[in-house]
Amino acid sequence: MNKVVARFQDGRVLKGHTADFVAASETFHIARADAPTSPPHRVSVSELKAVFFVKDFAGNPLHDERKQFEGRAASGRKLRIEFKDGEVMVGTTQTYEPGTHGFFLVPADSASNIERCFVVAAATEQVILL
Repeated sequence: MNKVVARFQDGRVLKGHTADFVAASETFHIARADAPTSPPHRVSVSELKAVFFVKDFAGNPLHDERKQFEGRAASGRKLRIEFKDGEVMVGTTQTYEPGTHGFFLVPADSASNIERCFVVAAATEQVILL
């Protein structure tokens, strides 16, 4: 089971666990963290901004996510993502191809609560190769 935070394009957020997320699938399920006995919620990827695979659900609200690469070597292609809602993420990818419905990104900030995320291409304003 993966801990995930699903952020929808309309601003909704759903936190929970998933065992069936596949990048090529149109839907997957999340067992809600706030309602563990409820049936899993079916999520349509087309409604999402991104799926964040996280270390924990609380995170660190005081952490200021770095938008640049540290001195360590980065594996993969370096990208800067600008979402339609104004959020900016910087990280690396092994799977980005223009024209696809989405791709995985590993944040440049090694102290991030986000281990990796699946970015839904339709929710991006701009993807810049660094």
